[in-house]
Amino acid sequence: MSYKQIPDYPESYSSGNIISRLLDSLGNRYYWATENLSDKDLQYQPSKEAMSMYKTIEHIYWLSILIVNAPQNVSSIRLTTDDLSKFTFDSLREETLNNIKKARELCCKKTEEEIEKFNIIIQNDKDADKREFPFWHAINGPLSDTLYHTGQIVSFRRTTGNPINSKYNVFLGKTIE
Repeated sequence: MSYKQIPDYPESYSSGNIISRLLDSLGNRYYWATENLSDKDLQYQPSKEAMSMYKTIEHIYWLSILIVNAPQNVSSIRLTTDDLSKFTFDSLREETLNNIKKARELCCKKTEEEIEKFNIIIQNDKDADKREFPFWHAINGPLSDTLYHTGQIVSFRRTTGNPINSKYNVFLGKTIE
């Protein structure tokens, strides 16, 4: 699944399927927001105080780690710039999309009782104490934040003169010819 097109609907409105559909929407929007970005786009920074588009994409990658680790109850250890230096833009984009897809698969068809056992677990470094939060925080934290930042990328693209594909329909989750 590349998220070029949003997948078919789940068969029911279960808790896990609703979260999965939200993740599908996120993956689809992120796919198109980051499709065909140029070096000029990636370097764009709206002000000295703001993150560049590339730094925003790095931040989204970190958020995708929090998202995929929550259904697994795995600690997410804060990444440093050095941790991210091994990635090219293309590999960072691919890993982010893979994390969203895996999180989607981990949530799909889960019951309310199963989701209640999901936790978002954060550590600042390997030796730090863990901070654990219920899955609700994954929704109002990294999931919502990733949607927010994906919208920033769309806006930044317009500013740099490289808007997303005009044939992409966000409501339908696919391109319209």
